[in-house]
Amino acid sequence: MNNRRRLVGTVKSNKMQKTVTVEVSNTYQHPLYHKIVHGSKTFKVHDEIGCNVGDKVSIVESAPISATKRWVVEKVLKSEFRQEGDLETLSVGEPK
Repeated sequence: MNNRRRLVGTVKSNKMQKTVTVEVSNTYQHPLYHKIVHGSKTFKVHDEIGCNVGDKVSIVESAPISATKRWVVEKVLKSEFRQEGDLETLSVGEPK
């Protein structure tokens, strides 16, 4: 096995070609104040698989692919199935 970092996150956007935005959340205890701290970071990830919004994916570190992409989707851990009309019902406010 190689020494590349691997993270698990959720796909937030797939509007680019062969690129998805993945949000990785972490929770840790502050070393001095002992309060639970929630943090998250977004990564632009190279996607050859074709992930959808809401999928839980495993990403792996790689050599730079472009100016902002340094990660690649390794595998889809949990797939999110949505119908065409689901996004309108999830949106806040009145339907148009």
